[in-house]
Amino acid sequence: MKTDRVEGCEENCMKSESTAILLRIFIGESDHYKGKPLYMYIVEMLKAEGIAGATVFRGIAGFGKHSRIHTTSILRLSTDMPILIEVSDLEENIERIRPKLDEVINQGLITEEKVKIVFYGSDKNK
Repeated sequence: MKTDRVEGCEENCMKSESTAILLRIFIGESDHYKGKPLYMYIVEMLKAEGIAGATVFRGIAGFGKHSRIHTTSILRLSTDMPILIEVSDLEENIERIRPKLDEVINQGLITEEKVKIVFYGSDKNK
C-alpha cells in the first residue's frame, strides 16, 4: 500500500492507494432470504464479516435473463426493480465471503474485477 501526504489539505490529510476487488451483485428487489429482503440480508452479513464497504443501488429500469423490462414508469410499475450491491475489499476478504453469497443468492449475477482504491483521510487519530 502506498501512502502520501496530500498537498494543500488542512490538518495532515493523507492519501493511500491499494489494490482491491470490486464485486457487483445484481439481484431483484423482491428477492428475500429468511424473511428479509435479500439486499438487506447481504449487507448485514457483509458488515458482520468485517468487509470494508458495501453500497446498495436501486435501479430505475433494467432487464435480465428473462428479458422482462422492469421500470418505475407509472404506466408500467414494477415491484421487482433491479438492485445492485457494490462491495469492495482486499482479495482475501472477498474470497472468504463468496461461499456465503453462494448460499443466499438463488437468482442473480455477480461480477468481479480488480480495482485501485484511493482513500483520502486524516492521520490525526494515529
